[in-house]
Amino acid sequence: MDYSGKVRFAPSPTGYLHEGHLLSALYVWAAAKKWNLHIHLRIEDHDRGRTRQAYIDGIREDLDWLGFEYQSESIQSDRQEIYRSVLEKLTEAGLTYPCTCSRKQLEAENPRSETGEIIYQGKCSKQDGGATDERYANPHNLRFRTSDKIIEWNDCRLGHFIEKPASQCGDFPIQDRDGFFTYQFCVCVDDQEQNITHIVRGEDIRNSTARQILLSQKICQYAGGIGNISRDYHSPLYLHHGLIVDSTGKKLSKRELAHSIRQDKEAGVSPEELLGRVLFKANLASDSSPLPLDEAIGIIVHTL
Repeated sequence: MDYSGKVRFAPSPTGYLHEGHLLSALYVWAAAKKWNLHIHLRIEDHDRGRTRQAYIDGIREDLDWLGFEYQSESIQSDRQEIYRSVLEKLTEAGLTYPCTCSRKQLEAENPRSETGEIIYQGKCSKQDGGATDERYANPHNLRFRTSDKIIEWNDCRLGHFIEKPASQCGDFPIQDRDGFFTYQFCVCVDDQEQNITHIVRGEDIRNSTARQILLSQKICQYAGGIGNISRDYHSPLYLHHGLIVDSTGKKLSKRELAHSIRQDKEAGVSPEELLGRVLFKANLASDSSPLPLDEAIGIIVHTL
């Protein structure tokens, strides 16, 4: 089958899938149906401290139980070589620098955005000695230089945005003190190298979009030719969907021990019952009547 593009479903294996993941999967598969897209499952295990093999296996098992089929798969821990190669190119271009600020310093010396995110003011960038800086040899965060560039982008659901990453977050980490690559870095490398044309995800990630576009542009400019990374940046189509929230209005989270799909399965809940419940909670169905997967996907297709 010939596809017109590629979309990814990219859960992190730091816990079992829950209803929020299921809603996101429904949007991904709906987008694939609407736009004839190849579906890529990407296991984002960049958080090595919280990743467990049981959670990785659980993602595959739960998707299979629910009936979601995909065409390809990757796991970030298998892609360290390409991350290192891209990081080397960005460093050679002067786009990274080591940061030795402690969490206490970050809290005390930098303002926060309206969403509560620290806006790093670049303290360590003023001490940078370039690629030969001896601090590169010691444990530290590596930060990406955002510059003052303004990013314009469009969301299929939320509209047009004009944002400046330097004002939203400042220079942000792309490698942590333990040498692990961060979410922001891995996702940008993967989206470019894996030729992702459509990015469908929850609106809680929307604030990351401008910085990811900026980083992706630099990855293409300076690391184009590594793997399948193009030298010319082509912006994906973005769609940030609404979230399911708990009784307090907070989004479902594995950190908050959200009720898992696995618990429902073990309690005898059918996939159809779970799908109907999720669409009802997301205000996409008038009641929680059981729904087959094709019908649940179809309901979302009509909203795109």
